[in-house]
Amino acid sequence: MRTVFLLATALLLWGAAVCVAAAPSGEAQVEHDFDTQIHPSDLRDWMKLLASEPNHVGSPHNKANANQILSWFKEWGWDAHIERFWVLYPTPRSETFELAGSQPFKAMLQEPPIPGDTSATATQPALPAYVEYQGDGEVTAPLLYVNYGMQDDYKTLQRLGISAKGTIVIARYGGGWRGLKPKLAYQHGALGCVIYSDPGNDGYAVDKTYPAGPMRPPHGIQRGSVSDISLYPGDPLTPGVAATENAKRLKISAAPTILKIPTLPISYADAQVFLAALGGPVAPPSWRGSLPITYHVGPGGAAGHLKVSSDWGLKEIDDVIAIMKGSRWPDQWVVRGNHHDAWVFGASDPLSGQVALLAEAKAIGALTKAGWRPKRTLVYASWDAEEPMLLGSTEWTEAHAVELRSKAVVYINSDTNGRGFLAAAGSHDFQHLVNRVAADVVDPETGVSIGERLRAHMRIAALEPDAKEEVKSEAKVAAEPASDFPIEALGSGSDFSSFIDHLGVPSLDLAFGEEGDSRGVYHSAYDTFEHHSRFVDPGFVYDALLAKTIGRVVLRVADTDIPVQQAGGFAEHVSDYLEQVEKLADDERDRAETQAKLLRDRAFQLAADPTKSSGLPSPLGRVPHLEFASLENAVDRLERSAKAYDEALAKNGADLPGTRLGQLQSLMLTLDQTLAPESGLPGRPWYKNLLYAPGSFTGYEAKTLPGVREAIEDHRWSDADRYTKFTAAALDKYSDRLDQAAAVLNQQ
Repeated sequence: MRTVFLLATALLLWGAAVCVAAAPSGEAQVEHDFDTQIHPSDLRDWMKLLASEPNHVGSPHNKANANQILSWFKEWGWDAHIERFWVLYPTPRSETFELAGSQPFKAMLQEPPIPGDTSATATQPALPAYVEYQGDGEVTAPLLYVNYGMQDDYKTLQRLGISAKGTIVIARYGGGWRGLKPKLAYQHGALGCVIYSDPGNDGYAVDKTYPAGPMRPPHGIQRGSVSDISLYPGDPLTPGVAATENAKRLKISAAPTILKIPTLPISYADAQVFLAALGGPVAPPSWRGSLPITYHVGPGGAAGHLKVSSDWGLKEIDDVIAIMKGSRWPDQWVVRGNHHDAWVFGASDPLSGQVALLAEAKAIGALTKAGWRPKRTLVYASWDAEEPMLLGSTEWTEAHAVELRSKAVVYINSDTNGRGFLAAAGSHDFQHLVNRVAADVVDPETGVSIGERLRAHMRIAALEPDAKEEVKSEAKVAAEPASDFPIEALGSGSDFSSFIDHLGVPSLDLAFGEEGDSRGVYHSAYDTFEHHSRFVDPGFVYDALLAKTIGRVVLRVADTDIPVQQAGGFAEHVSDYLEQVEKLADDERDRAETQAKLLRDRAFQLAADPTKSSGLPSPLGRVPHLEFASLENAVDRLERSAKAYDEALAKNGADLPGTRLGQLQSLMLTLDQTLAPESGLPGRPWYKNLLYAPGSFTGYEAKTLPGVREAIEDHRWSDADRYTKFTAAALDKYSDRLDQAAAVLNQQ
């Protein structure tokens, strides 16, 4: 503790010295003045207050926090208010998971408090073990272990000759998003689903457990949402429209994002008892975790009794919205957000990002009191109800969709934050902006820029024996100082989703991490102020650094005259995505042909152990040759148009007269919305962006060129051909805009 404190203090003193080392001017002066207002001690005090009691939706402390954040915004000079929505938010009445039979055992569905930690001193009750939007019910059935409960795991069960029908499945966290586990279990005939965190993923096999170390203690439970995010986020009863008090709502039974079977999370201490009672075949090697048992698959040897009963009522949620009106272009908005609700105390998730947002807002308020005003309007949002499935941000964007489509320049998001390396994801025409900012922010541990440190990290990651080709390719780019380091694509899982996926508003998501570790307390009662300040960001150095980093992005977008988008990086990424989907089609064809030969040769039967049950895989159909010409032509044109625009911007952007500057801004303001036509993706039209979307079977992870890519993966060949053309048309519209913008820039 003493060593950590001294290190943090030294870093803070070093950071203060850096801030006063130069006498900057212009943009640099504004950013220097901004930095001098960021104090880690502020962030520490705010987190300690905001994380002092449970903050789940509907809790007294969550509402108190919203009011406190509103008060701070007003104190700092912002025009702030609360926007309320009424959403379906079920809360547990009772839940049970127990072994049935002669040796009964009942799972503990609430974490015991840890002395010296907020979990032991809070006076408000926390939610017990619970996942939001599961299906209530009571079942008694054989238990079946399904590894991560993902699609490939059920294919393995099929090869083992085992069916999930009529069972309660036990899945471990990892391998994919939690909501897919009960969804796939139901699709395979299971009656219930239980999810646990294996110590091999985030417990004692990784590091010491809390409070001795950062990882999940034996009775830690990971709560979360299991709403079917592949269809739409937000309130399940009001898809596509804001959940106002008098909004027209679906019946609960008709809401497609609510799952059908009872589901609960449990701790690994309890999971060990249930798994040890299973019979059936020994689990395959890749299915074995780190519990001190022999992992069996089942069924046989054990039956479980699972019961979940919930109160399915509407809850009021409070989004805190703060506005700093622009002096020159008030109808152009720079939107910045982070949520304030949590599953329990939520120190790392989400309050580490929330206190960074507050630090930015306080610093911007100080700048305005000193006479500075942003040229564009700043909209700062502290979202409510993100954890249940992005409710606060989704309902707000649906309520303000028309304004956002005409005014939003960019949405900038954060969520969890910790010590370590910059992580950046988002719309790739903003990649160059991220690189510029990263080159100007100093990393407190090394004294180099956060961009330089990230480049080194990317290059070293490529040396790992299991490094993927994508990682190796990114490392080569990162090694070239003249090239922008790549940022990742966005899928879903945080409040950017409704902006980029639904409205087509370009978005960025920024954080630091990998050295501080909050995995072990994720969504548990141990994600506390004490854990965060000891193991995630001692001294709140990187939470403050996040404020300085995002603050620069906000200030630069707010005050630039010419658009910040550069299209070359976007075009390069789209070209890579096209190569990937073309290769995917070829790989699917090879896989189908290989499997067909194996089936003809009875290879599966001959390779199986005749003393054990086994089954055959479902035959894969023939894979036709797809027509990619329209998409290839669109990407070729995009590359030419992007190059011409970037060159024109570099040559002529600085000296545009007012009329042409207005024309350029008008063209580029809604550029990314050309990628999100109204028709949306097949089977899930809420998702309109044809370049970025969460995968139907990946949860949060992005699928790029999703209409084409997922059609190939699912063998929907007519959709693949249709969405090749739809995506090409969207890219052509994007190129049209670039061509028009280049013409404005080059006009004599």
